[in-house]
Amino acid sequence: MSALSVEGLRVRFGSVEVLKSVDLAIESGEFIVLVGPSGCGKSTLLNVIAGLEQATEGRIEIGGREVTGVPPKDRDIAMVFQTYALYPAMTVRGNITFGMECRGVAKAEQQAAVARVAKLLQIEHLLDRRPAQLSGGQRQRVAMGRALVRDPVLFLFDEPLSNLDAKLRVEMRMEIKRLHQRIGTTMVYVTHDQVEAMTLATRIAVMNGGHIQQFADPQTIYDEPANLFVARFMGSPPMNALPAKLVASGSEIAAMVGPDAATAVPLPNATAAMKGWVGREVVLGIRPECITLPDGKQDTRPGPSLPATVEMIEPTGAETMALIRVGQSEVMARMRPDARPAVGSTASFAIDTAKACLFDPKTESRIA
Repeated sequence: MSALSVEGLRVRFGSVEVLKSVDLAIESGEFIVLVGPSGCGKSTLLNVIAGLEQATEGRIEIGGREVTGVPPKDRDIAMVFQTYALYPAMTVRGNITFGMECRGVAKAEQQAAVARVAKLLQIEHLLDRRPAQLSGGQRQRVAMGRALVRDPVLFLFDEPLSNLDAKLRVEMRMEIKRLHQRIGTTMVYVTHDQVEAMTLATRIAVMNGGHIQQFADPQTIYDEPANLFVARFMGSPPMNALPAKLVASGSEIAAMVGPDAATAVPLPNATAAMKGWVGREVVLGIRPECITLPDGKQDTRPGPSLPATVEMIEPTGAETMALIRVGQSEVMARMRPDARPAVGSTASFAIDTAKACLFDPKTESRIA
């Protein structure tokens, strides 16, 4: 059964159209992440699903029931906000049971629900504390516990980790993933952080300008981006996009990224659609991990080598990032941690084109 269905959703605030005919179908048990830059419409979409904002046009179904005009309290959802929204004068136990008290749930049922979620979230020892006595991560657990006692059809998360420091974000991200694995309830999660999206989601909806640019599993989003926006947004660092011209190279084709044959990148896995672009301008997309500096022992990738000037080095401990210049384009390369090419030097970088993508420079769509 479909847990959530959104059809033809439009939202206008005055003359500004924030959502532009959004369609989304989510199956029961999925973890869906809405990701995109600020102002792309992802939080508005979540708020409309929750009933906190009204749709201008369109239809919403939750658990097979139309809820387009239904109040939030009657939609069988639970929401976790960016701000924890805990009552400061209440204990953790009181915050978790407050909604059940308002709905007239029996005391025994309340106690059983609190015991269940406290064990699930490992906050049993915090039940008698007040929010001021908790860390940021603990407060977020309490906010999640308040949602979990509802046992809804759908959980909605609106950037729940954005107020946490980097270490806590990683820890809470793992906790949320474990939580989904344990309870299996459908979740829709909003973030601008593409690392959160890649690690949490069963499917990702990449949004920009009020549209869903691509809706697919994380690996497809990463390896087969629908357009240049998705390619540049997903990935850290993002995919390199090099202006190029496709040329014939024997029975194969190559992408010329510079003025001479030394900068021709063979594309052995070119599709028939790509071959139809021979003689035309394209954008060549290559992930940073597909560009490296061979040492003769490791990191030697199949494919060509390109001469490039090293412009900047960024050691990170686990790897070394390098900003290099190929032709007129600046490109990021991801190398082994001990690689230290001198800034200003010219080196030959190995290019793995197995997952290279080509894009139409006018429409920015991927060439299949």
